[in-house]
Amino acid sequence: MENEQLNYSIIFPRGEKVTANFSGDAYLQMVFTDPSPLNTSIGNVTFAPGARNNWHSHKVGQVLLVTGGEGWYQEEGKTAQLLKAGDVVNIPANTKHWHGATKDSWFVHLALTPGETEWLEPVSDSTYNSL
Repeated sequence: MENEQLNYSIIFPRGEKVTANFSGDAYLQMVFTDPSPLNTSIGNVTFAPGARNNWHSHKVGQVLLVTGGEGWYQEEGKTAQLLKAGDVVNIPANTKHWHGATKDSWFVHLALTPGETEWLEPVSDSTYNSL
C-alpha cells in the first residue's frame, strides 16, 4: 500500500499525520502559507483508503484540486460525488461538507483554503459505508 500511495503524491511530500478532525490515516503537507499575494493557504492532503475528514465548512469557501487516487466529496443533503485526478471542486462559503478516500484507494488533493474552517462532527460510519 505504501508504494501505491507514493504514486499519488510524488508532486509534494506526504507530510505529517493529522489526528484532529479526521477518521483513519490522513497526512498534511502545507505547501503555501504566505499572506501575499493570494492570502490563501494551500495544503497537500493525503488520505489512506477509508480515511476522511469531519463535516466542516469554510467562512470564505475552499477549492480542491485532486492530484491522485479516488475519493468522495459530499455536501450536506446532497449525493456524494466520486472524485479522481484532475477534478476540481469549488466549495461555496459556509457550505457543510466532507471529503476523503474511497474504501479501497488512496486519495490526494491540494486544498486552497482562504479564511477560517469550522470543524463539526465526524462523518458516521453508516453514511460513509453507504457509498
